[in-house]
Amino acid sequence: MAATLLTIPVRPTGIDPSVDHEIQAIVSGELAAETCNTDLAAAPWTFDSRPGYGPGSSMGDVIPTGAPRQGELPEEYRTASESELADRIRAAKATLGDRVVVLGHFYQREEVVTHADYVGDSFQLANAALAHPDAEAIVFCGVHFMAETADLLSRPEQSVILPNLAAGCSMADMADIDQVEECWEQLAEVYGDLDTPDAEGLLPVIPVTYMNSSAAIKGFVGRHQGIVCTSSNARTVLEWAFARGRRVLFFPDQHLGRNTAKAMGVPLEQMPMWNPRRPLGGSTEDELRDARVVLWHGFCSVHRRFTVAQIEQARADYPGVRVIVHPECPMDVVDAADEAGSTDLIRKAIQGATEPTTFAIGTEINLVQRLAAENPQHEIFCLDPVVCPCSTMYRIHPGYLAWVLEGLVAGEVRNRITVSPDVAEPARVALERMLAARP
Repeated sequence: MAATLLTIPVRPTGIDPSVDHEIQAIVSGELAAETCNTDLAAAPWTFDSRPGYGPGSSMGDVIPTGAPRQGELPEEYRTASESELADRIRAAKATLGDRVVVLGHFYQREEVVTHADYVGDSFQLANAALAHPDAEAIVFCGVHFMAETADLLSRPEQSVILPNLAAGCSMADMADIDQVEECWEQLAEVYGDLDTPDAEGLLPVIPVTYMNSSAAIKGFVGRHQGIVCTSSNARTVLEWAFARGRRVLFFPDQHLGRNTAKAMGVPLEQMPMWNPRRPLGGSTEDELRDARVVLWHGFCSVHRRFTVAQIEQARADYPGVRVIVHPECPMDVVDAADEAGSTDLIRKAIQGATEPTTFAIGTEINLVQRLAAENPQHEIFCLDPVVCPCSTMYRIHPGYLAWVLEGLVAGEVRNRITVSPDVAEPARVALERMLAARP
């Protein structure tokens, strides 16, 4: 949806891809639409001193004690205009040249993405970092687990920088290492020695973690014969795991695990949920023995907002609409959609449509708005009519990007993200297994 009443620069299509501009217009009353929280119109540094993920889709999620917090951004960045920050970012990048590479996740606000050298999902961006071994610094405009992954895959002398330390991920935080270790111990009481294969050479359980998890969780998986997956290769990874184990422990996103396993023919009754706050995750020993996939009680608050009712409304309003949703959406939403797939699949489906098409997309609003601007031959809108970006992605703002880049110009590395060697080594093993498990 274009915020046409604002005097702002737009792309040649006439569609403004900026979600921030749209939110500002909604809150000021210039645009008749709805946002999930009017605080989204405020700058993110307003919330740096407060606990929580910030306004947006994850604002109701409980943040762990001790989650990273961002220190106060200097006033010169907080008071600078959008155009001034853009000029400062461009000048700093020009000064730094090949010494820095800026990575921007698909879900970042447009005002940040416009300065990225590469735009992609978390795994694509980690690979982009690998393509620049001579860069002194990798500025990752995403969330904490993504910067950790970049640090795992980059050279030791490279600095990986997260512009705002408060840009975490509520889904990743739903499976912390202590909870997963405790789960593993309880599963051993049910399945026996988890490190010993049976007569057919299969282990009792193979741990599989989504890319959207901490480095500590990836390290756990690497130590226990497990593997990492992305939304685009989850089926291949589950096939890899089933070739080596009787069952899979899948975390932290229950929906990606359930949707993928269901499409592979695993019955729902063989996919019990593991709630880390309940003994045996809330299941019986018999249910766990019969399980093929044990699903962790985690979810993405962005994708949990999408509903079957929204799909029905889209079909009523736009006969012939093509509905595509992300596999982090609940199962009934995936089942009701025409297609479900990774961010990359969504982009390629739109780009591959040869005739003008109406698309209703179930994923983060910043990407949907950008796709609408980039593909004016189609009508593209977000399934959720309420503008509600990812809380933590939205914590990255041009002010923070300018601050870390100008720090590099001055010889100062700000907000460096590092993974300790004892975690990094097994985490890399899990990532390497994923890279080797090709469809």
